[in-house]
This record gives sequence, structure tokens and C-alpha cells, in this order.
Amino acid sequence: MNQDELVEKITQEVMARIKEKMKDLDDSKTGEGTGIGMSPAELSRYIDHTLLKPGAVKTQFDQLVNEALTHKFYSVCVNSSWVSYVAKRLRGTEVKICSVVGFPLGEMDSRSKAFETRTAIANGAHEIDMVMNVGALKSRNLRLVEEDIRSVKRACRSNTILKVIIETVLLTDEEKVLACEIAKKAGADFVKTSTGFSGGGATVQDIALMRNVVGPDIGVKASGGIRDFKSALALIQAGATRIGAGASTQIISGGTVSGKY
Repeated sequence: MNQDELVEKITQEVMARIKEKMKDLDDSKTGEGTGIGMSPAELSRYIDHTLLKPGAVKTQFDQLVNEALTHKFYSVCVNSSWVSYVAKRLRGTEVKICSVVGFPLGEMDSRSKAFETRTAIANGAHEIDMVMNVGALKSRNLRLVEEDIRSVKRACRSNTILKVIIETVLLTDEEKVLACEIAKKAGADFVKTSTGFSGGGATVQDIALMRNVVGPDIGVKASGGIRDFKSALALIQAGATRIGAGASTQIISGGTVSGKY
């Protein structure tokens, strides 16, 4: 069996499992009546409170930090140039610092991603969200995709969490399966849906697919377009163990917000 035949076989098996899982999810866009009972305070500990917009200014990062401390979000997620600033503001607190790497396209040289990773960690990052080389995956240059992830994994310290953004909106189901398999093989701690900059975002179907591929021992982060409490709970029920959102305060307050992630 060649590589493409193996990928197709795995995809078919995963999709069959997901069809069964989706039967259980169809009636539950919330956690109500489905075995998930979660308060806003409990949901907060799943959230990477995110500010990645170009042109964001210092006062916005001050607000991000203050909201993270007030609501006890798991982390703040920022571009690498802002890691040092938010790390100083959060020193001595329980809120983690997450830095994106190779963001938002993921198409730069692996050495550049590794350098950005080491710099972000030196400046205070506890977690790294790297963007996979999507073009290489779609070209079936799987060795490059795997080594790209491994180069960042090697740059991470032993206690630094690595999440791999696979950019689901740009992939077929078969490519999503392949991306998750490679990320798992390369030692990633999480797979993540989206940057939020290519359109689309996290869906229950994609989270269920990713969870079925990586199994129970790797995290799955839902990000992109999550703007309300019910949607966040549905994604957690589908298998997400972390939520990335810029609308975090609206989510836990039960409100909604328009606009991009």
C-alpha cells in the first residue's frame, strides 16, 4: 500500500468514526443535557485570550492582560514581538504566555521559525503556536512538513508546549488527517484548527475529526470565529481541550461579538 492509499484508508476510517460521533453531537450545540455542565469560570481555564491583530497598540495589550487576570484565562496569546511586554506584566501570576510562530502563513524557512521560537521562549513564552507549512503539505512534501515541526519542537524547552496550527479551512478532510498524523509523529503537544486569517474557523466537525486522529493523549485547540459561550461548549464536547479567542470576555459573559478573530 503506497502513501496515498494509506492516507485514504485512514481518512475513511476516521470519517466513519466521526459520523457516529456526530449523531451524538447533533442535538447539542450547548453542553445542556449532554453530560457537560460548565460554568463561565470553568470555561475561562480553557481559553487562550488572544490579540494578534496587526496594528494593535500597547493599551490594547494592557487591556488583554487585565482581562486575563480578572477572568483567570489560561493564557494570553500574542505575536512574538509582544511576548516580553506581556510577560513582564504577568510575572508572578498563574496566567501563561503563548506566542505564535511563523504567523500567519507558515511558509518561511524552518530555521526562521526555530529562531523565533527560541527568542519567544527567552522572552517569557510558555507555549508556542506554530503555523504548519500548508503549501508543503498540499504538495505532498511530507518530509519538509515533519521536519519543519521537528525544528520548532527542538527549539522548545522541555516544559514548553508546542501547538501546530494546521489551517483547516485550506485543507481537505484527507489533508486534515495527514496534517494531524504528521504533527503527532513530530512530537507536537496540540493540534490547532486555525490562524483566523485565512477565513473560516473552528467547527465541531473539524474538532471531532482532529480528536479522532490524534487520540486522547494530545491536545486539540479550537480557534477562529468563536464568539459565544454555546459555541465554545460545543467545541469542547467535540474534543477541544483549549479555546483560542479574541472575544473571550464576551464568550464567558454569555454575549456575542461580531468581527474577525
